[in-house]
Amino acid sequence: MQVLISSISRDEARIACEGGAHVVDIKNVKEGSLGANFPWIIREMVETARPYRVACSATLGDLDNRPGTASLAASGAAATGVDYVKAGLYGVRDYTNALSLMRAVVRACRDIEPSIKVVAAGYADYRRFDGLPAMLLVDAARDAGADFVMVDTAIKDGGSLFDNLSLLELQEFIERARAVNLKVALAGSIQLGHLDQLKKLQPDLIGVRGCLCRSSDRNLGIDPDLVVEFMRAAVAYTAKA
Repeated sequence: MQVLISSISRDEARIACEGGAHVVDIKNVKEGSLGANFPWIIREMVETARPYRVACSATLGDLDNRPGTASLAASGAAATGVDYVKAGLYGVRDYTNALSLMRAVVRACRDIEPSIKVVAAGYADYRRFDGLPAMLLVDAARDAGADFVMVDTAIKDGGSLFDNLSLLELQEFIERARAVNLKVALAGSIQLGHLDQLKKLQPDLIGVRGCLCRSSDRNLGIDPDLVVEFMRAAVAYTAKA
């Protein structure tokens, strides 16, 4: 179980790398759960992470159902040198539209860099805004040729991944994804106290930010000491698995 640390700047990328992150996830929290950062900032952060041999991912945003717009964003993100591109299917409601959007994103990324990993990201709290159910996300990702499925939380009001999907639902999501050779990432206000549950689920990646920020405010910068503390705990849990 590797740890993806969401970061918004060159300084945060450095802190994440020095603290032991496996992946630096480049986003812009001012534009939502999976808000997209600017291409010049993404390139700076990739350059910062490269000497540490830490992989980087870039988010495309909480996307509406516009495959053309999503594909253009995917091309731009893939050209920055990141290892993963994450598409948030926020404005998509059904399998057909999810498949259309993810096919466009996958093709655009692979046209730029065939080795790039594409992540279809949905939302654990989809019931709160009539979003795409997590199981349909798996089907669309499989048929589009994506590499990962991920669930995060869209509404950052204190509720976590585990407040929106039960352990049984998450187990079913992971089993369904792995049955079709998709890797799994989990995020959504994850805290140190969730590591017991995550150990049972054994996702490939977990994503964190809020618990690493001062005052647990994801709009504030990540704290180096909190990064080190979380990474030590996560690595210890992984070693026990």
